[in-house]
Amino acid sequence: MAATIDYPAGLPAPLRSGYGVNHISPLIRTELETGRARQRRRYTSVPSLASVSWLMSQAQAQLFEAWFKWTLSDGAEWFNCRLRTPLGLQDYECRFAEMYSGPDLVGVDRWRFSADLEIRERQALPYDYTLLPDYVLQQSIIDRALNREWPEA
Repeated sequence: MAATIDYPAGLPAPLRSGYGVNHISPLIRTELETGRARQRRRYTSVPSLASVSWLMSQAQAQLFEAWFKWTLSDGAEWFNCRLRTPLGLQDYECRFAEMYSGPDLVGVDRWRFSADLEIRERQALPYDYTLLPDYVLQQSIIDRALNREWPEA
């Protein structure tokens, strides 16, 4: 079920600087008296956290803060946002993990906002791809070969 709210089209994408995606651990670990540990999967579906920041003009900053307050109910609502992960640039269902930082004045007239976005589902290829690792590891070669050799319709 995708969120019905979209990140505003007129606002910039997150900056590369400081950008990163971290996964919440799905494991539970129990330390034993012997010094060993027992570990098992607690959840099959866990979120990821994307650390993002934006650099915005004054008008963009005004829209961002209004959108956050009124449309997202101060960040409580889920929204669709285009983010880059190892799977590529895709739309993900996100929400703010907490209040954003900023606006911080940068240079003469730019405003920086920073936040951690919770991505609803951890990003990974479907299970079937683990059965054919060469197709994943050699995907750029396969893509070039198909595009060059595939007959045009």
